Amino acid sequence: MNDSLEATDWRMLREFAAVDLTQSYVLSWHMESETLFVDIDLFLTPEHPFFEEPRPAEKVCIRPAFIEFPYCEGLGLEHSSDENLHATANGLDHGSIESFRRLADGRYEISGEFGNVLVNSERPLLRLKGQ
Repeated sequence: MNDSLEATDWRMLREFAAVDLTQSYVLSWHMESETLFVDIDLFLTPEHPFFEEPRPAEKVCIRPAFIEFPYCEGLGLEHSSDENLHATANGLDHGSIESFRRLADGRYEISGEFGNVLVNSERPLLRLKGQ
C-alpha cells in the first residue's frame, strides 16, 4: 500500500483552513493527560478570521497557537516507538513544518526539521492562544 496516494494533506482538513503550516514553526511538544500539544507559531492567511495586517517589521501575520491531538495513543519518530508518550513528546525537537497529513490508517504524520513524527489520536484541533 502506498500511503502517499491514500493520505489526506492538511490543506483538506477543515481545522486548518486559512493557515499555512509550511510557514509555521514548532516550538515544543508536550503531553497533558491523554492529549498531545504541539506549541507553534502559526502563519495566518488574510482569509483567517483572526488575521491582522502585520506591522512593517513583521511582514506576515504570525500568532501563537496549539495543535491538540486528543486521546493520543501513540507517538514516535518514524521507525521508532516508545511506550512512554510523555518522554517521547518531551524528546521531540523544534523546527519548521514541511508537511502534515492524515494517513490511510488514521494516524497523523508531521514532518519537518524535527523529523517525521507519527501520531495516533483523534482528529486534531487547532487553537490560537488567547482566543
